[in-house]
Amino acid sequence: MDSQNKRIIPYIYAENEIQANVIRLAQRYETIGADELFIYNYAMDEASREEFLETAKQIGKLVDIPFTIGLYVNRFEDIKKALYTGAKHVVVKEEITENWDAVKEGTDRFGKDKVVVELTCSDDFGQVDEVKKLEELNVYAVLLKHVDVNERLKENLKRVDMPVIIRDSLTRNDLSELMGLDHVWGVSTNYFENKELMPAKLALKKEGIPVNTFESAIPFSEFVTDSAGLVPCVAQDYKTGEVLMLAYMNEESYKKTIETGRMTYYSRSRQELWCKGDTSGHYQYVKALKIDCDNDTILAEVKQVGAACHTGNRSCFYRELVNRSGDFVNPLTVLTEDYDVIANRKAHPKEGSYTNYLFEKGIDKILKKCGEEATEIVIAAKNPNAEELKYEISDFLYHLMVLMVECGLDWNDIVKELANRRS
Repeated sequence: MDSQNKRIIPYIYAENEIQANVIRLAQRYETIGADELFIYNYAMDEASREEFLETAKQIGKLVDIPFTIGLYVNRFEDIKKALYTGAKHVVVKEEITENWDAVKEGTDRFGKDKVVVELTCSDDFGQVDEVKKLEELNVYAVLLKHVDVNERLKENLKRVDMPVIIRDSLTRNDLSELMGLDHVWGVSTNYFENKELMPAKLALKKEGIPVNTFESAIPFSEFVTDSAGLVPCVAQDYKTGEVLMLAYMNEESYKKTIETGRMTYYSRSRQELWCKGDTSGHYQYVKALKIDCDNDTILAEVKQVGAACHTGNRSCFYRELVNRSGDFVNPLTVLTEDYDVIANRKAHPKEGSYTNYLFEKGIDKILKKCGEEATEIVIAAKNPNAEELKYEISDFLYHLMVLMVECGLDWNDIVKELANRRS
């Protein structure tokens, strides 16, 4: 997403809410076009905080868009645990925060782009002392709530030289007016909990407010269609690259796909548009659309819910005709499949299994083996023959995956963290 675009950031109040409901709402917001999420629970007791952090961790596994969490911070460990859930930012609420040294320690350790301060809008907002305090804390942005749009607010915003996110239910204030204010980077709201979000983005774009929407790099008129005005479209899982299905699009279905972010095709048999998932619930959410070199075939990289095939299979291409692929394997597929076997061993122990032996002995034994195998890698790397190194790395990866299962991590967690570090 273009860093210059303004964000719509749905917020979810997670205190006293069932974890499954919070996760379900987060997933819905992702599918309807939210740019980011803000999930908060400022409960001060340790048990509630730990439960909330576990919910945030699950959201990090299941939702691809960035998310920020707000929680009670009384020590540096609170910020560290919050960021370790995969959160992009941590929001610290000014009115309940007493230990600002812990906040400063957090920004010193993790960088200024990790902490946001939540403030209640008042006549003092934007005054010199307040701005100076924020600068000294080295925080990234301000989350401003209870906003009344007036000339004083507009003047105060000009003095806050950092991103501002306005939290507002949009019952009194207008979304486009809030988005248009100086330094306002986004609006966090619960307004779209039971509404569609993409139409609001399209309306903002028409008003000249830069927001993240799908736009086609070239018009459909430049596509090479058949005599019926159709273009074949191959749908592919955006993460694994698995080919899911083939369908056709006309200009109307293509435009509908761009507008909604859901794959919409043209049925040649029924001669009508159909949005994949309207009947089955197995929607395909657009991640990217590409065109081939001849402009006559579309490749859709999608997030597939459930099965793509009407038979219930994940892919329509589940029947093999010819296979001469030999020993070719996808590295990530191998690691994922091996991880799944190890996880299955933990869930369903098998007598005589070395993997179950490690789980039975516990974390100390697993760590000891990881250390031993890491040492073996160092020794093997000094040997001019790389064959030995290959085996030692394989041994280490196996024991590392046992450790990951024991600690509740999977390869998605690791890949997502590596991807975050690229920025």
